[in-house]
Amino acid sequence: MTLRTGILVSLALMTSPLSAQDLSAFTTGPVFEDYGPNAPVEADFDIPEGAEFKVAFDVAEGADAGELNRTLQSAARFINMHVRAGVPLENIEVAVVVHGKASEDLLGAAEYANRRESAENANIALIAALRDKGMRVIMCGQSAVAYGISNDMLASGVEMALSAMTAHALLQQDGYTMNPF
Repeated sequence: MTLRTGILVSLALMTSPLSAQDLSAFTTGPVFEDYGPNAPVEADFDIPEGAEFKVAFDVAEGADAGELNRTLQSAARFINMHVRAGVPLENIEVAVVVHGKASEDLLGAAEYANRRESAENANIALIAALRDKGMRVIMCGQSAVAYGISNDMLASGVEMALSAMTAHALLQQDGYTMNPF
């Protein structure tokens, strides 16, 4: 096999899926009917009776214009799948800490459209849904300054922190764990 053939075979293997995904079992709900698709699982790793979750999600990767931020969607998925698995919603606290390029995903409608070629910010409704269930969405103040974002440009309910590092440190002191996904 020549070097060129080896490279082409390697590239073909890297770009071809090893197995197809079956997402037919994934549905939204029970908390967020429009967000957080998840699938029921026959788990061997049981969630103990009375389990409580305080989880922080870190978001640095922004969504394409007009699309939902993947990590905001993951926060809704976390809540949906645990409630579906029998954890009471009152036993779940989620905070989403946003910084870097993802900062623009927290903008209100007018500012988002101004920065994203008139696109609609799909994240506004998801932020509102999370906030309506008592979850927190927190903006890194250092990223806000770097991206020219002031408090009045943010979607309703978004909290401004001094920094993402500060938010995570305070959340950890309050018992939150960091979700690595």
